[in-house]
Amino acid sequence: MLDFENAANPFEERRTTISGWRQYTTMDVEETAIILQSANRLVGMGLKAKDALHIACAIAGECLYFVTTDDDILKRRQDVHDITLIDPTAFVRERNL
Repeated sequence: MLDFENAANPFEERRTTISGWRQYTTMDVEETAIILQSANRLVGMGLKAKDALHIACAIAGECLYFVTTDDDILKRRQDVHDITLIDPTAFVRERNL
């Protein structure tokens, strides 16, 4: 999902930076019926389809955090309980406590 979304990023510098993060991944998550059900539930909460699928993949991968600067996603953080939706600054602050 990261590669798919990053390819659509119109900003070359951001695409390059995000591509560099790929080296830190520890797994690839393949689409499953459970992931699609989770994504559909997230869409029902008001998330965009691609964002919902990305978050559903992170949940399936048992991630604790979904770090993003997307305000539309962050507005839903109170509604999503399977994973912590957090911005990068808050993530760094939380992890340094």
